[in-house]
Amino acid sequence: MRDDMNFEADYADPTQSPDFEPGDEGLSNTSANPTFYDVVETARASRRSVLFGGLAAAVTGVFGTGLSTRGALAQTTTAGGNPVAGATATAAPTPGLLGFKAVSVGMGDTVVVPEGYTVRTLGAWGTPILGDMPAFRPGANTGAEQAMQTGMHHDGMHFFPIDGSSDDGLLVVNHEYIEPRFLHAEAYKGQALDSDEVVYDGETRPDDHVLKEMNAHGVSVYRITKGADGAFAPVADAHNRRITALTEIDIAGPAKGSKLLVTKYAPNGDRTRGTINNCAYGVTPWNTYMAAEENWAGYFTSHDAENGEPKLPRELKRYGVVAGKNGRYGWEKAAGGADEYIRFDASTKGASAAEDYRNEPNQFGWMVEIDPFKPDAKPVKRTHLGRFGHEGVVFAPAVEGKPVVCYSGDDSRFEYIYKFVSKAPFQKGVTDGSILDEGTLYVARFNPDGSGEWLALAPGENGLTPEAGFADLGEILVNTRAAADLAGATKMDRPEWGAVDPNTGEVYFTLTNNTKRTEAKVDPVNPRAKNQFGQIVRWRYRDADHAQTAFTWDLFVIAGDADTSRVFTGEALGEDNIFACPDGLWFDADSRLWIQTDIGEDNMYKGDMEQMGNNQMLCADPRSGEIRRFLTGPIGQEVTGVITTPDQKTMFVGLQHPGATTSPEDYAAGKFSSSYPDGNGAIPRSVTLVITRDDGGVIGA
Repeated sequence: MRDDMNFEADYADPTQSPDFEPGDEGLSNTSANPTFYDVVETARASRRSVLFGGLAAAVTGVFGTGLSTRGALAQTTTAGGNPVAGATATAAPTPGLLGFKAVSVGMGDTVVVPEGYTVRTLGAWGTPILGDMPAFRPGANTGAEQAMQTGMHHDGMHFFPIDGSSDDGLLVVNHEYIEPRFLHAEAYKGQALDSDEVVYDGETRPDDHVLKEMNAHGVSVYRITKGADGAFAPVADAHNRRITALTEIDIAGPAKGSKLLVTKYAPNGDRTRGTINNCAYGVTPWNTYMAAEENWAGYFTSHDAENGEPKLPRELKRYGVVAGKNGRYGWEKAAGGADEYIRFDASTKGASAAEDYRNEPNQFGWMVEIDPFKPDAKPVKRTHLGRFGHEGVVFAPAVEGKPVVCYSGDDSRFEYIYKFVSKAPFQKGVTDGSILDEGTLYVARFNPDGSGEWLALAPGENGLTPEAGFADLGEILVNTRAAADLAGATKMDRPEWGAVDPNTGEVYFTLTNNTKRTEAKVDPVNPRAKNQFGQIVRWRYRDADHAQTAFTWDLFVIAGDADTSRVFTGEALGEDNIFACPDGLWFDADSRLWIQTDIGEDNMYKGDMEQMGNNQMLCADPRSGEIRRFLTGPIGQEVTGVITTPDQKTMFVGLQHPGATTSPEDYAAGKFSSSYPDGNGAIPRSVTLVITRDDGGVIGA
């Protein structure tokens, strides 16, 4: 990597990077693999051609017209929506997908949607959904009460209709992390605290505080129904449940039973307790929910050392486990010393792994399958999808008799994009989650000529041999990142959500951002070198066959302001659609691409980000490249998670951490930057939005 492309390594302390957010990993990928920008740079005649010639000019000039023109998107398709083999792409005009008027950049503490739309709220943090249905008491509920309420920091979500209904179903919502100062507002009142800070009582933490934090993590499953007034509301139901950091979860797939998953609690390496830092999600073709474990490594600590220096095995070090300091929330410091708390200390304490929790971090970093319609069924961690910082998983459309294919991004700077292809074919009504336990995990390499290839992470392939430190498939999967390093994957700029166009089969992934502090050759007219705004990459296969190992790629949009952005058509973004840091991504049934943003709370309203205002959700037509801003959220939040009812007439959207921009001083004074959704100075709460059209029509049309 060139010195002027060494982004995160420019910071001795990664937490001081401009795009660092609470909970993000520090740089742990020290491999010499090329970054995605190295690939793009190699392909360009010059760096300025990308910015000032536009994406269309740059991409068509270097890669050829087949990758970037509108005609390449308007593929001839079969009746089922799949491209016809050998069909010639055409650029015939098609009616636009976007039928709403764009909203302006938002700065207020409210939600704004287009004219003709109405927004309501649902399931805010602390909403009672099961058990004794304890009422929300702002910052004062007990740990046990939190286990019967929706968790904190809503993220990925899905609506599972009951009997196909658009008025009745199960809402499943991830809870990524917590903001302790709001969770414990009564106990922390008057103290100057930042958004990720916890308070210790000497060297320990109160047990109930730790219990409450664990129960605010995980996943909420609860039934919602539409009332006579047209509003959805939670209802008590046998399906309602919470999966938390304490729930027993089975381990399945090739890593099950691995010596690297052996712990005091699970001497056979076949089970674990809890799921944490659940970011995006996935929905399987057999109608179950997949929760992703993203920035989980910081929850753990290890004090193992040799000659005064930290001594961590690669399966901890390569994932950013803290050495010699408390974990992110200090759960291992719970005063009572209960086993479910001390397991977050991964130090070697016993004679073998079965006597301590040195391997506890290895039981995290997986995709977790949950059947919302079977409340008594244990969740399952599907290890063949790999262990890393999963942002989520997106499935290609399932085809009868063909393998199941899904994609996942590793949301950390300079990490990779992965694909899994099952060994067994999909059989509707027969296939279940066990199909994900046998197949091939691949990692992506993006080539400068616009081609790409999937590199198998399997024993004996791409250098993954016992001599190289990979004794078997289980060891490869526990050390997925190290395996991808060795295979030669392309380093990406924080791969986040993925989405597959249901009508063309094209795959889109957001690359949120990746800045650097210094660059000798940067100049004022070339600010893109910092990549503070992010971009969206996409790829396609011949005949839309996702099981293929070869693909072609291009960039759909480079985000930013009017001076630094480009859509693949060559046009810049403008007043109706400038945005930064694309994150959440989802296609509706009509191929509208919904894009959500996550400007970090430390960067909001500052410098180049000031013009972007509050985080937002936009909608794009992938055929024309048209993008319009659909929604802006309140102050300090991230827009995350989006899904509609089957009739597409009700949309659910998540808002995470409103008020996160509250300074420590203002928190101590009881002044919050946001009080959404309750208003009047109340503690801010993550919430699900419910959006409808006043005329009862399809959202976005």
